[in-house]
Amino acid sequence: MNDTKEAILLLSAIPADLRAALAERFTLVEDAPAEGPRPGFRIAVTMALAGAREEHFARLPDLRLVVSQGTGLERIDLPAATRRGIAVAYTPDVMTEDVADAAIGLMYAAARRVAEADRFVRAGRWTKERMGLGLSLHRKAAGIAGLGKIGQAIARRCAGLGMDVAWTGPRPKPDQPWTHVPDLRALAERSDVLILAVPGGVGTDGMVDGAVLDALGARGVLVNIARGSVVDEAALLDALEQKRIAAAGLDVFAREPGLDPRFLTLDNVVLAPHSASLTIETRQALIARILSDIEAFREGRPFLNAAAG
Repeated sequence: MNDTKEAILLLSAIPADLRAALAERFTLVEDAPAEGPRPGFRIAVTMALAGAREEHFARLPDLRLVVSQGTGLERIDLPAATRRGIAVAYTPDVMTEDVADAAIGLMYAAARRVAEADRFVRAGRWTKERMGLGLSLHRKAAGIAGLGKIGQAIARRCAGLGMDVAWTGPRPKPDQPWTHVPDLRALAERSDVLILAVPGGVGTDGMVDGAVLDALGARGVLVNIARGSVVDEAALLDALEQKRIAAAGLDVFAREPGLDPRFLTLDNVVLAPHSASLTIETRQALIARILSDIEAFREGRPFLNAAAG
């Protein structure tokens, strides 16, 4: 390992554990866009939700590597990075299994009213009321929007629970055993639970609208571990308030962390703070992957470069 404490530019706030691990090896410098061009930095670190764009690259003439924590690349300008000879390292696969577990947890929490039941007991209501009925999940139909690695991991879990699994995406995948449904609305119509595992970006913005929610129906459950932008949030709130769908389990929102306050008044939605990947094991693996990719870059060894074309 190169023992020189190279300076790394932080393009966004990063989690404390990642900051501590990087600080042991590098000098960390916060970005200051108002200062204009910042020569001398070869490496910059960002988060998937913050990204890195042409305006960043233009101020960093010596930049050769952007490291992004997360699986999404929609907020990183890959064409601009490629033009400028900037490699982009990110962390796919590391969090796949834990995010899939979280999707299943949200599915059960929403359908079986787990969080609501907890509040019911804590409020002392059990002594004088009966808890409302939840929805059974075994032998039900699970629809998965997006059958990438996370979607496949979710599909395996749903199938193992005895659910009838189908999915939608832009292209059939003949190597996968589950039914492909080309149209999202048709998938929602055949599903008891609709789980969103698509990437963010222009192609998926607002894809779950009022019509899709109405197709899911009054006994349907929506689970979103993808991006908040995938759902028309106003339509979802209306559907939850009017009981046009039964429930939702949400890990992501249009605005984070300042989500729409209407969510906070609803008993039929389970809210999570974008925490689907937050396990001890995933954090350790993710940080190790980031450090490994940075050292590979510094030593001229291969690593997964999203800007390589």
